[in-house]
Amino acid sequence: MSQDPRPRLDLVILDCPDPRALGRFYAEVLGWEIEDSSDDGFTTLIPPGGGVTPDRPDGRTTLAFQRIDDWVEPTWPGGSHPQQVHLDLSVPDIAAAEPAIISAGARVHEHQPST
Repeated sequence: MSQDPRPRLDLVILDCPDPRALGRFYAEVLGWEIEDSSDDGFTTLIPPGGGVTPDRPDGRTTLAFQRIDDWVEPTWPGGSHPQQVHLDLSVPDIAAAEPAIISAGARVHEHQPST
């Protein structure tokens, strides 16, 4: 067990209108598992090897989604409702990974800053 007194990033929670749907999408894209206790209001994904817990402080950061009834989709870049947070995912070959991610429900945004 780690004796490092500094806090660890345990959980990243994203607001959304449908936690189950967004959880299923990211579970498919990342290959993570949906936690059994997830429900319509809050869905948690567990990474391979498990998340951070008091008895496993060296676990991996988990990802969760919580229902916000008046959630407004961000507009980016610019727009009236700016993005609040985003996840940067990396793959060795974008062209090879893209079809599966789009099949899972992703959309290709017209603004692609790295192309």
